Amino acid sequence: MNNKLNTKILLVDDNRDILEAVQLLLEDAGYSVLAIDNGEYVEHLNKNPLPDIILLDMLLSGKDGTQLITKLKADQLTKNIPVILNSAHPQAKNMWKASGADDFISKPFDIDELLNIIEKHL
Repeated sequence: MNNKLNTKILLVDDNRDILEAVQLLLEDAGYSVLAIDNGEYVEHLNKNPLPDIILLDMLLSGKDGTQLITKLKADQLTKNIPVILNSAHPQAKNMWKASGADDFISKPFDIDELLNIIEKHL
């Protein structure tokens, strides 16, 4: 069993309400969470402490989450970090595998389902 406090989750969503709610839920579950409201941080992960897992919104203001995944998976430093893509977009469930993401969860999501997906990839 992993030590959740040592597990760093990078949470990226441009909706501040969703970002704050999910951050609180994940922290209540015992994870260390860094919540970011834009994709700029993700593009420069090699210059920052690396997370153990990334929960990424598919449609970010000014950024396409699928393009960010392509960059992450092409980089030797970040290619093995599991990325869970999430979206409320009706076609997202059909498109996520092509993005290179490791998993997908539809918004709105059940927190237990999210926690199970996170555990599966740690």
